[in-house]
Amino acid sequence: MRHFTNIIIGFGKAGKTLAGTLVQHGQDVLVIEKDAMMYGGTCINVACLPTKNMIINSHNGEDYADAFAAKNKLTSMLRNKNYHKVADQETATVLNADAEFLDDHTLQVTDDSGTETLTADRIFINTGSTPILPNIAGLNDSQRVFTSKTLLDQSQQTKRLAILGSGPIGLEFASMYAQFGSDVTVIGQTPAILERYEPEIATAAKADLETDGVSFLLNAQLTKVADTATGLSLTVTTETGSQTIDADALLVATGRRANTDDLHLERTHIETGSRGEIAVNDTLETSVANVYALGDVAGSPQFTYVSLDDWRIMANQLFGDKTRTRTNRPIFANTIFLNPAISSVGQTEVQLKAAGTPYQVLKMATAGVPKAQVIGNPRGSYKALIDPETHQILGVTIYAEEAYETINVIAVAMQNHLPAEVLRDQIYTHPTMTEALNDLFNF
Repeated sequence: MRHFTNIIIGFGKAGKTLAGTLVQHGQDVLVIEKDAMMYGGTCINVACLPTKNMIINSHNGEDYADAFAAKNKLTSMLRNKNYHKVADQETATVLNADAEFLDDHTLQVTDDSGTETLTADRIFINTGSTPILPNIAGLNDSQRVFTSKTLLDQSQQTKRLAILGSGPIGLEFASMYAQFGSDVTVIGQTPAILERYEPEIATAAKADLETDGVSFLLNAQLTKVADTATGLSLTVTTETGSQTIDADALLVATGRRANTDDLHLERTHIETGSRGEIAVNDTLETSVANVYALGDVAGSPQFTYVSLDDWRIMANQLFGDKTRTRTNRPIFANTIFLNPAISSVGQTEVQLKAAGTPYQVLKMATAGVPKAQVIGNPRGSYKALIDPETHQILGVTIYAEEAYETINVIAVAMQNHLPAEVLRDQIYTHPTMTEALNDLFNF
């Protein structure tokens, strides 16, 4: 039985970065990853980076085949780079194997050479999340049903794509495939898309997606999936009755859950939460001492940059002043990469209203930003909510080109309690989308 100071299960963003930190502090670490195609984690291999690369290339007019080749080249390069960043360290070992718990502090790993039992002073679980597949007749038996991961592996463009799910992942794929020229139908259970976002911006985004060729069936239920000689037959029920949709493939984008199935946590005292995530305290320790969970598997918000912040918390707790916790995590934004992107930070008007918080609304059209005209995409708008007395920024949603860059400036201002006039009066380079803040906050 081999013993390590540290074992990390999963080669995701938090795990790989933590491995580097442990090595820097002179400690040995074993990183176990069951899939050699996942070195570096979900983001660089099957999520953030490949999808954004495909989306950008679709918006730039590339055809699917060229975009697919560029995506594969990018992910291969990043995967190799991430592997060697850990494996080439003197006190780090990377093991391509399946891992499962035998008890609270003992692991069994299995690879082509056989089975081995391992122990460690500390175990870190960083196995990420996996797509949820709903229980719908015929769905799990079909050969033409894909997740976001498996659809990215298709070298041939799907000409008729149905998407189950009207959330961020489903809409990003809808926008991408529509830009490539596919016929896209989105099936959503809710009456509107992006219900957690500002409704007027969600409505505008839906109209723009429809202009780009995306069809929507909302407030709908997919009740049956059947393979046909040429594709798929999908039975969908709406308020007006049932209808059949023909498609070449179905993307299921109904959310993700913690990836713990193969860990056999039932053999341990590691507790899980109401959504299947591993329960952790404010410093990411599980209910078992010296066993930690980081990233999606710990129920953290499902963003790679939040996973990276879990590494910051862990590194601070192990080697720093122990001040960083989940509770004092800095303010962070989120982005949906449509055409253009939607980025948001803080609260929405609906949330402020429900809480009884006083607020002032500031709005402007993206078309008024010179850079939007330079880019050639004046779609969208900006919406900000500020405290009417202190002018503290309570929330901002941007539907505009380069929203994902501008929103970070606002997040920094909110984190540091800067009033809106600081952004209003700042001098920005020209032409940039950030210049919009001069006018947005001109109250």
